[in-house]
Amino acid sequence: MHEGCALQWLAGHALPDAASIVTSLPSFDEFAHRDVTRWRAWFADAAEAVLRSTPDAGACVFFQTDVQHDGVWIDKAFLVQTAAQRTGHALVWHKIALRAPAGTTTNLRPGYAHLLCFSRTVRNLRDNAAADVLARIGDQQWPRAMGRTVADAAVCWLRDHAAATTIVAPFCGTGTALDAAEAAGLDAIGIERNPGRARRAARRAPGRRADQNP
Repeated sequence: MHEGCALQWLAGHALPDAASIVTSLPSFDEFAHRDVTRWRAWFADAAEAVLRSTPDAGACVFFQTDVQHDGVWIDKAFLVQTAAQRTGHALVWHKIALRAPAGTTTNLRPGYAHLLCFSRTVRNLRDNAAADVLARIGDQQWPRAMGRTVADAAVCWLRDHAAATTIVAPFCGTGTALDAAEAAGLDAIGIERNPGRARRAARRAPGRRADQNP
């Protein structure tokens, strides 16, 4: 577990060939400036950096929830796919995870989240197909956390169909993806800038500790 900037850490560490990435990039309201235009540019650049860090033999899964600003929706799946076009990564699959039962009005937050998998080499085949709609995202450790159900689904797919032996989780928050990786018998590396979340992630598994260096 590393406490520091995820993008700086990725820039300074080549991932092993058998690694895959599970991540959820922060939304604009998690930035002090709250400037949506600046955030959109940062988001696209961050998604591109994460994808470029993904080993060619592996895959990268993004968990993202759309946001509403000034009465219009910002589609994070579109932003991630725009970054993937720039890096040459193919969209292997795109799933929807329900935050609320179908037919529920949820107002400012959507009742769904996106789960998108990208890779240069891994492909969606008949023998690795999985459900396109997940009935729930699962338990969350904090309101914007990745749900445990989607984390388990992403990690197990990467293990079984992308030959992942290590899961790397940039922007790992409190460590849900790390827990899913360990439950699946995989090694896990987390990077989180927020000190409180990094400490929570480090405490949630025996032997996991937060390193201060990026």
